[in-house]
Amino acid sequence: HVQLVESGGGSVQAGGSLRLSCAASRASYTSCMGWFRQAPGKEREGVAAIDSDGYTSYADSVKGRFTISRDNAKNTVYLQMNRLKPEDTAMYYCAAALGMRWATLLSADYHYWGQGTQVTVS
Repeated sequence: HVQLVESGGGSVQAGGSLRLSCAASRASYTSCMGWFRQAPGKEREGVAAIDSDGYTSYADSVKGRFTISRDNAKNTVYLQMNRLKPEDTAMYYCAAALGMRWATLLSADYHYWGQGTQVTVS
């Protein structure tokens, strides 16, 4: 079992930046880690993912603005979000796909989820 705790959400003006963090309760360096988001009335969507080798995937809507990274020594995954837009407003969730060998953005591939952190862009 893996517990995931997100932090770093908040309110920011359009064009601003936020950095989300996701701390895992145990080593997850063999897992793919991902960030997802869900806005009210919308389906959850994959935002970014990083596999154990550091390869990354991004949703088209965030390419060039968001960067996912991981620090395996700290069991932590980050999502640096720059040039934020109002349409980025959502609850952001961290997730772990144990044993997944590639950076998948499919939520069905993930086994563990955090509680989420709210990001509001005005």
